[in-house]
Amino acid sequence: MIKEIEAVTGPIAQPDEKAALQAVQRLNSLTKPPGSLGQLEALAVRLAGISGTEQPVYAKRTVVVMAGDHGVCCEGVSAFPQEVTMQMADNFLSGGAAVNVLARQAGAEVKFVDIGMIGDIDHPELINRKVKRGTDNMAAGPAMSREEALSAVLAGVRVAQEAVAGGTEILVTGEMGIGNTTASAAILCALEGLSPEMAVGRGTGIDNERLLHKIAVVQRALDVNWPDPADPLDVLSKVGGLEIAALTGLILGAAASRTPVVLDGFISGAAALVAKAVAPESTAFMIASHVSGEQGHRLLLKRLGLEPLLDLGLRLGEGTGGVLCLHLIDSISRVMSEMATFESAGVSGADKL
Repeated sequence: MIKEIEAVTGPIAQPDEKAALQAVQRLNSLTKPPGSLGQLEALAVRLAGISGTEQPVYAKRTVVVMAGDHGVCCEGVSAFPQEVTMQMADNFLSGGAAVNVLARQAGAEVKFVDIGMIGDIDHPELINRKVKRGTDNMAAGPAMSREEALSAVLAGVRVAQEAVAGGTEILVTGEMGIGNTTASAAILCALEGLSPEMAVGRGTGIDNERLLHKIAVVQRALDVNWPDPADPLDVLSKVGGLEIAALTGLILGAAASRTPVVLDGFISGAAALVAKAVAPESTAFMIASHVSGEQGHRLLLKRLGLEPLLDLGLRLGEGTGGVLCLHLIDSISRVMSEMATFESAGVSGADKL
């Protein structure tokens, strides 16, 4: 692995077992049957281990939306034209996208990063880390060079580091890029040896005819490029996307700083799969917010070993599912800090549960 990435992944440590055990003990002391809050209890234990404290509270939360264009769009794999990426960028920056609305409700800040859009935007809130003006058509050759993929990963690491240095206590992954479900499916196929028929979904809502075409395009990209599953940077450069590479870096940067990172949907999951291939220990810092309506997402989460908290049929991306998950995190955090214990409430029978 490249030395720059090794410098990031080297500090990734295991979760704090003592804090996780204290969270278990706290949960079992509360006025309820053990385990009766289901996945929320497992979430509380994981968050305690990640944050190193029995009752973590996440006052400052940040959604990072990475944006990039995809050359494979010229193959007609999406229901929307490529220029929608740029048009939506203006929408994000003006606060009008779905993730902006949901983030305001959840008390989260949205940071929008241009990592690889074809055009340029002049906006005071834009974080410009452009590596390349869109990827090349992966169905005809590599999506980008190895150096460009590495630059995008390291840009994502820096965004995570800057957010944490600014007080962010929990990160949510988001993305924007027409064509990125095609790249994500190709990554899943390349890393896990799956057929495109298993990994490719409808993305923005394509019909059956275009779905078959999209499957064929992903197969062609794999045949043309032969991405090496033992080399995650090779996979990223040949069949990935700039925003996926940057999200990979964001996840690795979060793990290195012991900051929980809430994964959104299929594209974020593809980035997480690359992060796992780079640093398997990074999965301990990932929270799977939901399983999306995209066909390969459930398979992807299984490969990550993560259990999604929500199943709402979402397939919008942007970080929307991740932001919705913040409400569940707030809920279990309040349970841990505000709920009475058997002892404090004077309730008997805890020893019989």
